[in-house]
Amino acid sequence: MKLDNMSREELQSLQKQVTVALKNYDERKKREAQSKLEAMAKEMGYSLNDFAGGKKGKSGGAAPKYVHPENPGKTWSGRGRQPQWFKDALSSGKSAEDMAI
Repeated sequence: MKLDNMSREELQSLQKQVTVALKNYDERKKREAQSKLEAMAKEMGYSLNDFAGGKKGKSGGAAPKYVHPENPGKTWSGRGRQPQWFKDALSSGKSAEDMAI
């Protein structure tokens, strides 16, 4: 790819694509790491919360029970109204067990 031959608009578009790709890459790697750590902890009879001090949800209430399938930063305790991401995942064919922590 010859960057010198690209217009400003093409370069800006490429820059946006690279920014999105890097963000997706980082999120994917974090999910992979979290899955591996959860599996290791489970194999030894623990959960990640046992090591992270039982991190609470945003409200300070119950600990998270479900995690967003693509964004581990979004969690839900299973109490109260279902978040939209949870409803969307269910309607796309995922089960609650698929998103359980």
